[in-house]
Amino acid sequence: MRAVVMHGPGDVRVEDVADPAIIEPTDAVIRVTATCVCGSDLWPYRGIEQQDGPARMGHEYIGVVEQVGSGVRYVGAGDLVVGSFVACDNTCEICRSGFQSRCVHQVMMGAIGTQAEYARIPLADGTLVKVPGEPTPEQARSLLAASDVLGTGWFGAVAADAGLGKSVAVVGDGAVGLLAVMAAERLGSERIIAMSRHPDRQALARRFGATDIVEERGAEGVARIRELTDGYGAHSTVEAVGTQESMAQAIGATRPGGHVGYVGVSHGVELDGLELFFATVSLLGGPAPVRRFLPELVDLIMSGRIDPGVVFDLTLPLEEAAEGYRAMDERRATKALLTP
Repeated sequence: MRAVVMHGPGDVRVEDVADPAIIEPTDAVIRVTATCVCGSDLWPYRGIEQQDGPARMGHEYIGVVEQVGSGVRYVGAGDLVVGSFVACDNTCEICRSGFQSRCVHQVMMGAIGTQAEYARIPLADGTLVKVPGEPTPEQARSLLAASDVLGTGWFGAVAADAGLGKSVAVVGDGAVGLLAVMAAERLGSERIIAMSRHPDRQALARRFGATDIVEERGAEGVARIRELTDGYGAHSTVEAVGTQESMAQAIGATRPGGHVGYVGVSHGVELDGLELFFATVSLLGGPAPVRRFLPELVDLIMSGRIDPGVVFDLTLPLEEAAEGYRAMDERRATKALLTP
């Protein structure tokens, strides 16, 4: 089959690789109908995150089940399914507490690679959610968003304790940050402040429910958020970038007693203990337990109540994956969808 392989910074190729096969009785093999490039894929693409040798890429996917192992009970051949970027059993004590991304049997889908024509899905019964009915093309791309960026943005808003009557600030205007805006709106937040300098992304943030846009960064951005929240800072802040500057900005923008949900993959982030002590904020984040939210998100999408798939502003065939990476790296695209 054909699959995306990264050979080094800036070097993305589509190559012939071995077809996936059932290895464990709990595996499924799916025909991937849509996949995409993630913002986190840009860390190794830019050389910020090191990798040893050529690596299969991709961890977001929807597809049709082709084959299941003897131990799979809840999905079968022909089912249209969506799953998380972390394969989980959804039954262990950690999963039952709502943190399936830290399942004691977790398998990171990025180690398998879903930017491909087919993919092996470990722990299929726990990982995959069946899609009812026949989705429209728009719903299909929204289901793809649910496999990571929507679920991650949703977790960011939940971790930040966004809710009725609260003010929410979102640091980061990539797909995750934009969909955190959508989540905050669905959770009933009163004021949603999106931090963005890009007019197209500002427009999308407004469409998703942002009431205010802040273009300033650093201390000026923090001051502007405090000005918009009567000098207190936001009740809830979502950090969706993963840098030292974005984390400092998120903590600084949050009022004492507030909550920060951090879902940007951290690179070089160090927190000063004394500053954190006096910030008096709650921090919760990490890899999003997307599987926890998937049934609800699939229902919202299939009932037409949300349309997160509009974050995909570039669609390419799998063979042109390298252009998808370039476009996102150069900020010519928010998120690139790939069709095998």
